[in-house]
Amino acid sequence: MTVDIEAAARELTEARSSGRPCPPLRGRLLPEGDVASAYLVQQRQARAWHGRGERRVGAKIGLTSRAVQDSLGVYEPDFGVLTDAMAVADGDEVPVGRLLQPRVEAEIAFVLGADLTVGRPTTVDLLRAVDHLLPAIEIVDSRVAGWDISIVDTVADNASSGLFVLGAAPRRLADVDLRLCGMVLEHAGEPVSVGAGAACLGNPLHALGWLAGTLARAGDPLRAGDVVLSGALGPMVPVTPGAAYEARISGLGSVRTCFSEEKS
Repeated sequence: MTVDIEAAARELTEARSSGRPCPPLRGRLLPEGDVASAYLVQQRQARAWHGRGERRVGAKIGLTSRAVQDSLGVYEPDFGVLTDAMAVADGDEVPVGRLLQPRVEAEIAFVLGADLTVGRPTTVDLLRAVDHLLPAIEIVDSRVAGWDISIVDTVADNASSGLFVLGAAPRRLADVDLRLCGMVLEHAGEPVSVGAGAACLGNPLHALGWLAGTLARAGDPLRAGDVVLSGALGPMVPVTPGAAYEARISGLGSVRTCFSEEKS
């Protein structure tokens, strides 16, 4: 089949702006399993965001759960771009109409104090580069109808990114047990998702190392000041309009977001 990078990027862009999801891209505009082309679609959109004034502030890592990888038939994570337009302040309300099919998940965010330019970073390289940690809620979204996605669809769709919320109380890496730290995501005071750091590739630092090496080898390394969302610590949860969600991560504190009611 013919690969149509421009058409795929155009459909995803139209879905974002219209609020109407598009059909899956795989087997139609992009070949099944063609992850390289999917990243080209992602890059095409990122250039357009930059062209309209959005500033890149970091990256997100997806598919860090072994169970999710198995369900999609892939054996490594994926990544997407974060821009300043995707950032939501802790506790702020998100207009539900801004998103198509939102879900929330709790994560650990790394904020870098140094560049990570080596293709195979060691644990020491990573520890030296991390300035601090923050609790995070990623509001994932899909421009593909019904979340009917393969690895090709999600990569092209910027790793199913939407928005992100960061806590405002930084913690030092040395003060948090990344592997064992527990997480609970609550709605109306009730747990709706639970997990721990080990759910993210065994340790969120492993996810950071994978991304740092991948981007460095591609000639686009992580830089000081970048925010990296390292991957979900537990199952993602569909958003209920009008609801509030709070993530608590042991050693890191909490972060909260809420959503407006559906428009009439």
